[in-house]
Amino acid sequence: MPQLLLEIFSEEIPARMQQGAARDLERMVSDRLKAAGLTWEALTTYAGPRRLTLVIDGLPVATPDREEEVKGPRASAPEQALEGFLRKTGLTRDQLTERDGVLFAVLSSKGRATTDLVAETVDQVIRTFPWPKSMRWGSGTLRWVRPIKRILCLFDGKVVPFEIDGIQSDAITEGHRFLGSGELLHVSDFVDYRTQLEKNFVLLDVADRKLRILEQAKAACAARGLALVDDDGLLDEVAGLAEWPTPILGDMDPQFLALPPEVVRLSMKVHQKYFAVRDPSKDCLAPNFLVVANVEATDGGKALAAGNSRVLSARLNDARFFWEEDQKVGFDAWNAKLSGVTFHAKLGTLAERVERIAALAREIAPRVGADADEAETAARLSKADLLSGMVSEFPELQGIMGGYYARLAGHSDAIADAVRDHYKPQGPADTVPTAPVTIAVALADKLDTLVGFFAIDEKPTGSKDPFALRRAALGVIRMVLELGRPLSLRQIIADHLPRVLSDAVSEIWVELPEPRKLLAWARGHELPMWRERMLSAAKDGGRWTIHTQDGKAAAQDLLAFFADRLTVLLRDRGQRHDLVAAVFALGDDDLVRIVRRVEALAAFLATDDGANLLAGYKRASNILRAEEKKGPLPTGMVQTGLPNQPEAETILAFAVGAARTAVEAALETEDFAAAMTALARLRAPVDRFFDDVLVNSDIPAERENRLKLLGQVRDVMGQVADFGQIAG
Repeated sequence: MPQLLLEIFSEEIPARMQQGAARDLERMVSDRLKAAGLTWEALTTYAGPRRLTLVIDGLPVATPDREEEVKGPRASAPEQALEGFLRKTGLTRDQLTERDGVLFAVLSSKGRATTDLVAETVDQVIRTFPWPKSMRWGSGTLRWVRPIKRILCLFDGKVVPFEIDGIQSDAITEGHRFLGSGELLHVSDFVDYRTQLEKNFVLLDVADRKLRILEQAKAACAARGLALVDDDGLLDEVAGLAEWPTPILGDMDPQFLALPPEVVRLSMKVHQKYFAVRDPSKDCLAPNFLVVANVEATDGGKALAAGNSRVLSARLNDARFFWEEDQKVGFDAWNAKLSGVTFHAKLGTLAERVERIAALAREIAPRVGADADEAETAARLSKADLLSGMVSEFPELQGIMGGYYARLAGHSDAIADAVRDHYKPQGPADTVPTAPVTIAVALADKLDTLVGFFAIDEKPTGSKDPFALRRAALGVIRMVLELGRPLSLRQIIADHLPRVLSDAVSEIWVELPEPRKLLAWARGHELPMWRERMLSAAKDGGRWTIHTQDGKAAAQDLLAFFADRLTVLLRDRGQRHDLVAAVFALGDDDLVRIVRRVEALAAFLATDDGANLLAGYKRASNILRAEEKKGPLPTGMVQTGLPNQPEAETILAFAVGAARTAVEAALETEDFAAAMTALARLRAPVDRFFDDVLVNSDIPAERENRLKLLGQVRDVMGQVADFGQIAG
């Protein structure tokens, strides 16, 4: 079947936009062609520095003829309804058919030529393409990321004729800007198109460009006994900068290796798009770099390498200046400036945030095996490097530079490491800190963020999470689980909320038109710490805010948020979300213990005893719920040895008593597997009870005793989990 080939050729497309543009091109074209009734065998898109390409194999030459039946009004409907239906369909009354008293219209339409649809589709796609940034050029009205030079559009080997803002479609493309032949390339189909581009030094597929970069870069390094420092993000970027990427190994001044390796690598990557190079024999960076050029130089790249080396030296000289100047300034000066930096309008300054983190880190330290003084010191240093020259230049180095500066200032390795790593883990792929002091500060940092934003009701909604609270909560959970120690989130949150609430502000405006009465008003509302802020507000019109957030509600919401994040984490590990809910319902907030309960519960329910006992629990619960609607359930001791009492009732009564004792003992020692084993012994007695005993006996005393017994079954099982929340 015919093939469609489309190329939109323009000036250079920013590398960061290319792959998103390829996806958008595929989506927009496929949506429009599908809506027109077309199908195909394969659709592929490509993106590069100067072109977006789409190829579709197996397109029919025209859309199929269509016949659609439209239901109309009843034959007995008023004349106005009939006239409206006829206008809508464009038919006459005698062209309608009637079935069961209802009128129907059969609408037929001839198929359209694919070339016509393609021309319309390309026009619509180009005019509505969702570039993050676009521009208009010349005297036209068209907008594109960069000026469009030509549009190649072939269907079944022939040009699809159309014109968009003065650009006429054709069968012509261009090769490499410098290495190509300089002639326009006339193509007949995709194979010819791709072949001619490669002959003219253009690799169409980004995967081919990446492979060429990696193979040649590693070969160049290996030839000198070096190794390339892998960087997938940088590889993605440079593959979008060159149509014929050619790696060149260059040298740099070895003196720059005195800088922290993170600084050297980031200077190379951010400013110059260079790869760092490692010396395997010394396990450190080598005085080299690897640049990806877009040409094949006649001198093997020596001149290019030398020029890039001079540019890199200038960048690294700047970095060295920041490194040396920062060491002259130090933590005291940086921390003093934090009071002038707003963390959040409702949560105070960074200085206030550091005070909160320090207090919380000190409280958490003994619970995670850390020294409290070291944890507090590290917390007080943790945000200082945000005011350093190096971090101002390279925000990605926050924390990392603080760790270096703390070590140079004479602080212990534990403190320096905590400053360096307290942002970890920053995502699911990031490592979890294991050093006790680091854990204390990292937990304090994330928990202060979570408690603070929940206190001011800035919770994530739907897909929006501007303050990365989901990531923070997941980081807390991963650290606590990795630590393996009991840690009460409820208690930590309750202890920390008063600190946050003393600085937090809600969105309730208070009119204070008379500044002279402002301080009296503040004292009356116990807000003396806001004196300076409120005076400033008075100068701006006397509007300020007071805090009214309900701390208890915020704490409950945050605990529920942790439950949701834990559910997501355990689901990714193969656990069922309903089991997490069943355990959380008990009110336990120790994440380690919750996970152990969930794992034991999952193993129990995977057995026949567990599955059948769950069914028995649900049956008992249904009976009890129905009876609760009639009035309070009977409570008290279950009687045994009653006249004509069924043996199954007596057996279950003794089994429940034994299970209660065993479950309580197992839970006391947190042996959840033993608790599940104790519950498993109830399976046979419960099954027999429901087989042999009528709960709703006509004799009130029998009915009451049996309802008490079922209530005890529910209570004993409820000590392990809320089985009512488990599906099945």
